[in-house]
Parts: sequence; C-alpha cells; structure tokens
Amino acid sequence: MNEKLLIAACKRGESWACKKIYETYAPVMMSVCMRYVNDRDTAQDLLQEGFIKVYTKIRSYSGEGAFGGWVRRVFVTTALEYLRSTNAMKLNVSMEESGTEPSYWDESALERITAEELMRCMEGLPDGYRTVFNLYAIEGYSHKEIAGILNISEITSRTQFIRGRNALQKSVLALMEKDDVGRNRT
Repeated sequence: MNEKLLIAACKRGESWACKKIYETYAPVMMSVCMRYVNDRDTAQDLLQEGFIKVYTKIRSYSGEGAFGGWVRRVFVTTALEYLRSTNAMKLNVSMEESGTEPSYWDESALERITAEELMRCMEGLPDGYRTVFNLYAIEGYSHKEIAGILNISEITSRTQFIRGRNALQKSVLALMEKDDVGRNRT
C-alpha cells in the first residue's frame, strides 16, 4: 500500500487506514514508550494516547520528511508530557555536584547481550537519566535541544546523560558478569 494514499485516507477519517497505521507502527512505538517509562501498563496507556494524537493531528503532517519520523516525534512528545505531569523530570543537578566523570567503555560488551537485556538495563535507570539518555543517544537531540524540551540547563542535560550512561554501563557489566559466572559453573 502506498504510504501517501494511506495517510490521505487516514486524514479523511477512514477507519481501515487508521487501523493499518496502528498495525504498522504499534510495535515500534510500544518500544519507544517502554524506553521512557519502565511500566508496561503505563507504556500501553501512552501507546493509546499517542495514536489518538497521531489520528487527531495527522492533518498537520505536511508530507515533508518521513511519516515514521513524524509518528515517532508524536510519541516522544507524548511520553515527555507524561513524565512532566508526574514530576519525573525534576532534574536540578549541576556538573559540579555530580562527581561523575565519563568512564572507559568496551563497545564490544554490547555485542554479548541481547537487545531485550539492554532494554531491561535501561528500564532500571531513574526517570531523569533514562529520559535524557533516550533523547540524546537514541533520538539524536543535542544537549541544547534537550535543555529546551525539558526546561533544564544544558549542563544538567549533560550531567544526566553521563550519569545515565555510567549507570547503564554498570548494569550491563553486572549482567555480563552474572552470565559469565553462570557459564563457568556449567
């Protein structure tokens, strides 16, 4: 099915088109929601809310850029609005207070764990770390953009990213050590 025809049908409110968009994007958008909240029920609520916004705002999609990217932005915004409303984004730590310096990271470590294991490690991050990490490392926003989105300072964004990255590294290394111990026993 031609994506332009599908979008046009959805803009006209045709239910089959809305269903097709849901079926096409729901699995990926559920992953996006789970990256921002570590609770499946809340992520499911965000998924539904995000699709409602997609359907009600689809007329604002101009056709410029990828439709999938536009849908993703709707979902990221929906997740951020939820985090703001629950005060999960109270970030006010300066770089000087963090005491956290970037550490060495063996990139090959990520090759030894599954995507599901990495997602579980990310779910364990505090909301602020996880949100900034997602926005910077996964969504590709700059720290300046993140500061504007979250209404925090650029330094706080950098600090939260560094802390989140370091916590994620520790979690991944602990998981790998656990797996190595388990393999050595067999």
